[in-house]
Amino acid sequence: MSLYLEWGNAGAARRGSIEVITGSMFSGKTEELIRRLKRTRFANQQLQVFKPKVDKRYSATDVVSHDANMFTSIPVEHSVDILPLVQRTDVVAIDEAQFFDDALPYVCNTLANKGIRVIVAGLDLDFKGRPFGPVPALMALADDVLKVHAICLECGRPAQFSYRLNADQSTVLLGESSEYQPLCRYC
Repeated sequence: MSLYLEWGNAGAARRGSIEVITGSMFSGKTEELIRRLKRTRFANQQLQVFKPKVDKRYSATDVVSHDANMFTSIPVEHSVDILPLVQRTDVVAIDEAQFFDDALPYVCNTLANKGIRVIVAGLDLDFKGRPFGPVPALMALADDVLKVHAICLECGRPAQFSYRLNADQSTVLLGESSEYQPLCRYC
């Protein structure tokens, strides 16, 4: 089983796709995801939303933006746990993709090849500026990629980095503005 590509017939009735929304912390990734989900609901499309169980910052079960907009989701431990849960749906959304394992590209391809629109949001870089989790691989496989930017808190330019404010060196540290701030390359 390839973790990336399994080419197949996406079905005669509809075509699946993979959309990735990425950028630094505080750039509006989840807000954009929720905006797209509201549009699918308006179009009467069936949707399911997933998030990693580890993300409990605002809610253990809901996808929540920094602006407190929210969407009900299903928390899962591993990305392959998503596949058996997808039932008669048009759209699958996945938030905080960077916290999932390397099988997430396989999961997204499998769903897209079944004719499902897959929308994924997540950080592309960790706090050290290195590719983060499965998001860079998803960007390479995606039909569409939107890279959003925060505003640098030092100079006001577009920010693409999530700068950690404390000395913790672990790759995964769930936090908010007390632990991170968006900065541009220069700052």
